[in-house]
Amino acid sequence: MTNSFIIQAGWLIDGTGRRPLQNVLLKVKDGNISSIGTSTGAVPHMPDILAMPDCTLVPGLIDSHVHLFMSGTGDPSIRQRQLNSPFEEMKDIILRHLYQQLSHGVVAVRDGGDYAGHALRYKLECMPLKSIPILVKSAGMAWHAPARYGDLIGRPPSQGLSLGRAIALSERNYDHVKLVNSGLNSLTVFGKESLPQFSRQELCEAVETAKGIGLKTMVHANGERPVREAIEAGCHSIEHGFFMGRDNLKRMAETGTIWVPTVYTMKAYSQFLPAGGIEKEMAEKNLEHQLEQISMASSYGVCIAAGSDCGSLGVHHGSGVKEEIALFVKAGMRIEEAIKCATLNSAKALGLEGELGNLSVGMPATLVAFRAEPPNVLEALERPEKIFVIGEQWRGDH
Repeated sequence: MTNSFIIQAGWLIDGTGRRPLQNVLLKVKDGNISSIGTSTGAVPHMPDILAMPDCTLVPGLIDSHVHLFMSGTGDPSIRQRQLNSPFEEMKDIILRHLYQQLSHGVVAVRDGGDYAGHALRYKLECMPLKSIPILVKSAGMAWHAPARYGDLIGRPPSQGLSLGRAIALSERNYDHVKLVNSGLNSLTVFGKESLPQFSRQELCEAVETAKGIGLKTMVHANGERPVREAIEAGCHSIEHGFFMGRDNLKRMAETGTIWVPTVYTMKAYSQFLPAGGIEKEMAEKNLEHQLEQISMASSYGVCIAAGSDCGSLGVHHGSGVKEEIALFVKAGMRIEEAIKCATLNSAKALGLEGELGNLSVGMPATLVAFRAEPPNVLEALERPEKIFVIGEQWRGDH
């Protein structure tokens, strides 16, 4: 099929959160959407018409928080090896993860860093991939404070350098800056908050330095104070945000700060942990609390982007976004609103609003067809019927 054709589909969810359009005729010319209309009767059979009357079209999905160097496997030997793999071995792992992403209709990902910058190096040396046309944005290596959590995904500033100065002196081949401003969630004490890793002044200097070189900042932060100080510093997005509280949600709505809740991580943990233990109980309580925060954030108008944190235990590349969308629906969103989080809002997180995230005239024809009516799309997300990237159908050749 050329990249000029017509799709006849049963429904279209455009990525803006609006109600679905029914009986759709979507025309593609030279890879871009040239018109979107409706058909009132039978469409004549023509070579350039692709009939999918039982399918719903959605924009290509975007996972705004991934770690391409890690698999979601529960096998401890594999996980440990991936923490020490040389780049030549890591290349096949990252390639497999990218294939898994696109196979699920995920057309772009935002990588949150790894201990050696493997994902960034892969992007610079091995992409673009003609066989897997997926877009990758990478932080390279995250920044964390000395002797604090973060070695898995990054490094601290060199001795004697402030955070802002370290960013200013670093090689500028990455797409965004990742900062770590708290620890992990406790699986033994409910709602336990760690202290911020950096002072408010250090965060402000880091964010301003990043802005000065044209980059956004994504900040790992859990707890009221670590999140508040990151928002006040002007960060672009808060990653995780467990136990941040109502006031921070309101701040995010006021400032336009994007929130990436990574809520499925807790469900995945709870499924792996042994029954009857305190850790499983805490993971389940963390999950329920995060769902409550998502519901509040949605009512306040916070821009919520879908990021699965795939590579975490039990969170697999590709399917992670589907799980995140399902939990957004559980938190009270309509399916169109949840898909907006994984399309338009995630495009904002990646800085790709003009390229991805919604289906409208003039946008690239990057879309996914699922064989289901809109109310049943959630169940179909695991199995895309067809995937198009800039008007070219991707058939999974690898």
